[in-house]
Amino acid sequence: MAQGTGSINSDYKDWEWSDDAGERARLLQSPSVETVLKNSESQGNSLGATSALGAVFIVVNAALGAGLLNFPAAFSMAGGVAAGITLQMCMLIFIIGGLVILAYCSQASNERTYQEVVWAVCGKVPGVLCEVAIAVYTFGTCIAFLIIIGDQEDKIIAALVKEPEEVGSHWYTDRKFTISITAFLLILPLSIPKEIGFQKYASVIGTWYVTAVIIIKYIWPDKELVPVEIPTSPSSWTAVFNAMPTICFGFQCHVSSVPVFNSMKQPEVKTWGAVVTAAMVIALFVYTGTGICGFLTFGAGVEQDVLMSYPSNDIPVALARAFIILCVLTSYPILHFCGRAVLEGLWLRYTGVTVEEDVVRERRRRLLQTISWFLLTLLLALFIPDIGKVISVIGGLAACFIFVFPGLCLIQAKLSEIQETRAISWWAQVSYGVFMVTLGAFIFGQTTANAIFADLTA
Repeated sequence: MAQGTGSINSDYKDWEWSDDAGERARLLQSPSVETVLKNSESQGNSLGATSALGAVFIVVNAALGAGLLNFPAAFSMAGGVAAGITLQMCMLIFIIGGLVILAYCSQASNERTYQEVVWAVCGKVPGVLCEVAIAVYTFGTCIAFLIIIGDQEDKIIAALVKEPEEVGSHWYTDRKFTISITAFLLILPLSIPKEIGFQKYASVIGTWYVTAVIIIKYIWPDKELVPVEIPTSPSSWTAVFNAMPTICFGFQCHVSSVPVFNSMKQPEVKTWGAVVTAAMVIALFVYTGTGICGFLTFGAGVEQDVLMSYPSNDIPVALARAFIILCVLTSYPILHFCGRAVLEGLWLRYTGVTVEEDVVRERRRRLLQTISWFLLTLLLALFIPDIGKVISVIGGLAACFIFVFPGLCLIQAKLSEIQETRAISWWAQVSYGVFMVTLGAFIFGQTTANAIFADLTA
């Protein structure tokens, strides 16, 4: 992208709130990125320590997650393999484009996190909307994680008891009890600390293993598996859009991408373009393999959580369920930390108090925020039946991070350039930004309206 001389909009200092309170909060950095940034800061230089290959791994790590469990159902909603692959390929172009735009705007604004880039480039209103969207998105993702835990524990318990119908018949096998006890004993203690130091290697191993199991189970299916109907076309042209939330939720790594870019040894937009292209292609193969094989195995009857479609006594699948639980147990505190950090930053700006001045009250506030967040997500997870309903909502928000905010950043960045004459490339980039905002707004509106309509008619 051609970069003209000019200054990026940085008028977020004209807020009625505090000028700088909370600005330096380390928000929404993946743990791997956080470690890298600490190492680079200890070396006393402004450049990071992450190689291009390491950045590919981190971006893949940020993209892959428990969302892949919903991809076979997304292929079913889209109307088959051809429609699902076509939709993914079309969206991948803009997904990669959004990652490159964020790196370009991060370099131009000299900001190191997603929301700080939006604040600096787009101004105060988009900045606040971005932070609120991040808080809601992380909150919804935490709900989805708890639902996934309940799904996997139901099947594991069914494999352990003698009679499958005993599941849920006793208080200690009831889904609400198992989710609650797991959350209170394992998730809550990990969510309270001020800092997080988890590494998401469990997530990488777990997602790759789940994909491998689903592919192998399709190639060598169980003998008792009954042939099922395989849709080959969408029920209507609008049905294709029902798969968009899952794709957006799965490929959304944009919030973590800005710290990754700034942690590189050579943070250059061209190099970053190659990094994110490689990372997204890897993620595409994982998600497509899971989606195709899971869909072809169970057809239109595939569950929203594909592992729920397999029998309880299947040992390789049981191990996959254990990996997913481990993945979620380590990911929930990370997502909660991100949401809590955003809320803390908004609070400090509103009150005008600096981080250094608010140490004592920060501890009480952090405990209150954590417990409130935890109890609300747990309560909602106990009464929401499947992850499909949650993903249909937060997938729309993911579209905002992938399309809307990067598009706004590109438009504002180009408008801020001081040029005597504006070349065709300038107009092309502005038009591209407008198209991304329009596409993201359409996906967000369509998925949100569908989710509300589905709840009202259920």
